[in-house]
Amino acid sequence: MIERRKRRIKILATLGPASSSPDMIEKLHLLGADVFRINMSHASHEKAQETYEAIRSVEKKTGSPIGILVDLQGPKLRIGKFEDKKIKLKNGDVFSFDQDKSKGTQKRVYLPHPEIFASVKEGDNFLIDDGKLRFRIIENNGEVMRAEVLVGGKLSDKKGVSLPDTLLPMGAMTDKDRDDLEYVVENMDVDWIALSFVQRDEDIIECRKLAKGKAAIMAKIEKPSAIDDLKDIIAAADGIMIARGDLGVELPLETVPALQKKMIRNARKAGKPVVVATQMLESMITSPVPTRAEVSDVATAVYEGADAIMLSAESAAGDFPCEAVEMMNRVAVEVEQGFIYEKIIHAQSTPPEPTAADAISAAAHSIACTLELAAIICYTDSGSTGVRASRERPMRPILGLTANVKTARKLTIIWGLHSVHTKPPENLENMVDKACRIALRENIAAVGDRVIITAGVPLGTSGTTNMLRVAFVGEKGSLPG
Repeated sequence: MIERRKRRIKILATLGPASSSPDMIEKLHLLGADVFRINMSHASHEKAQETYEAIRSVEKKTGSPIGILVDLQGPKLRIGKFEDKKIKLKNGDVFSFDQDKSKGTQKRVYLPHPEIFASVKEGDNFLIDDGKLRFRIIENNGEVMRAEVLVGGKLSDKKGVSLPDTLLPMGAMTDKDRDDLEYVVENMDVDWIALSFVQRDEDIIECRKLAKGKAAIMAKIEKPSAIDDLKDIIAAADGIMIARGDLGVELPLETVPALQKKMIRNARKAGKPVVVATQMLESMITSPVPTRAEVSDVATAVYEGADAIMLSAESAAGDFPCEAVEMMNRVAVEVEQGFIYEKIIHAQSTPPEPTAADAISAAAHSIACTLELAAIICYTDSGSTGVRASRERPMRPILGLTANVKTARKLTIIWGLHSVHTKPPENLENMVDKACRIALRENIAAVGDRVIITAGVPLGTSGTTNMLRVAFVGEKGSLPG
């Protein structure tokens, strides 16, 4: 069993060529990675399976639950190829996109996506190569689109296309995604599925159906249309990921920080986990130390109370994966121990939802503060009680106890929650004693401390959190109190 983290925010590390061996996964986990991401944009089924098994072997060795997130690639929109492999466009040029499969010229190129021709309107912006080239559509007859070059440059084969002003009549899942998801569901026991390029809440329905209840769904917010439908997307998903890379391509860069704050606060209000992702320590792909701006970027996500912060290429393909995880951990610990952190987190608190379970969680937080208790301990079967306890953002540690190993793994991404897989309690007395013994073992409480315990009665019934109990921690567990 690894030592409990000294921070509340969680670290999600992407695995890849630099980090997918069991030894490296163990190192990253010990250094601070709570959840690992398998990116299906770059992993075959065989490689994903191998990585999955390596993670579970590390989990068994360390005795600590480890969350696994599988990230689906999503639709990739690309232009065709050119006769000379590349061209150069100048500002003010008029360039055409069409459905002619022949190789492109200085005047036109093949665009193999009929749904784009069916949706783009005159005046829409059209971006290529991560926004390096920008166009404005001046005419679309359904077969050919003529566009004015706003920002020119070199344009080469198969570059990606972005349409910030256009809602495409297509789902977030491709045939590849369906095939990948089917394989994952049938062959692996993963905890989260990240759905790329979500545009609307309906996109989540198909993914949830194909997941068959075997994994929670995390919607990646990387399209302007998703911002417009944010409330419904958060309601439909189990969590959201702020994928700032593509979001920063399709929206003005200066708008992304404010949108990040908005999305974090909306997710927190809804009690759904939120992950901040993309380019957090980008320079550490090739450097052992980050820039000051990157450190500030990580700190901002911590101050906002995000559930997790993510490393992408830094841990997957960079030269310094261990240093990147270690740095992210150090920044998070330093921020959370600062004098202003608690004030900022409390200033963002939201009232509890009008449900018994939320009222119990809010009461537990209030009592823990008033009585200066050492920890909040919650028994949780599905994980919802643990998530509700985290939603309150208490400064006391949260210990989530569950008899369901899938729940323990899923909760590894939740802010402030230390999850432990344990046998169910036999009765109320054993429930209190077990909670105190585990709190003592995990260094969450010391002998003589008081803790507050939430649970559902009758025991073992999911969705019935209805009891609070304050208990003293004794040398062998709990003492009457």
